[in-house]
Amino acid sequence: MKRRQFLKGTVGAASLVALSGCDNLTQSSWFPGILSKAERVTETVQRAVTPQDALAKEYGVSDISAIFPANGNTDPGTEAYAEHVAQNFSDWTLEVAGLVKQPRSWSLAALKELPSRTQITRHDCVEGWSAIGKWTGVPIGDLMHQVEPLPNARYAVFHCADVDDEGIAYYESMAVADCFHPQTILAYELNDVPLDIPHGAPLRLRFERQLGYKQAKYVMKIELVESLADIGGGKGGYWEDQGYEWYAGI
Repeated sequence: MKRRQFLKGTVGAASLVALSGCDNLTQSSWFPGILSKAERVTETVQRAVTPQDALAKEYGVSDISAIFPANGNTDPGTEAYAEHVAQNFSDWTLEVAGLVKQPRSWSLAALKELPSRTQITRHDCVEGWSAIGKWTGVPIGDLMHQVEPLPNARYAVFHCADVDDEGIAYYESMAVADCFHPQTILAYELNDVPLDIPHGAPLRLRFERQLGYKQAKYVMKIELVESLADIGGGKGGYWEDQGYEWYAGI
């Protein structure tokens, strides 16, 4: 299911099957209110009422959902990505560039050698479901300390390997300040096993205080920029270019 189709249509049969395996708490009445708030309240107001370093709730191992649905794109479907899969991502490289003092790149193996963080958190999807998963990955703030953002770097743009049916590449973004939040990580494991393709292998953004569409899959590059105006449709992300809010705080 390509992203543009997913946005325009209702929840399809495959999604309904996935939903049937989700926790009952995820189908509750509170979710529409959260989504409505995210669409109505400005970033300024949300940041004013929620401290920048506030943590998303973390759970115990017993809370992990039996099924963690994989929605949106479940395979980039490109020849380049297929080659990476065939090589077990041995040549996958994460590049961090743009408005930084020291541009860097890391292989997947090198990222896994860096200090990691594990967190059990709830993923809230705009479809109306939630699931709890255990994520392990490298804190993005640690990478930022190595590349040293320049003073005029305002946004971090995450470029991804997947494209939609029209060949439009998926991307997402956040404020550079949010990269330093302790729960903002590039995850390479879900529930103690390497990410599979449907869940974003080999690297997926976890931006835990934001709605699910901000959790970009198949991350290849982080670009620090001063403005989002000339990237994609200029709204800060693939879904945002289709009308979703850029700041999707919950």
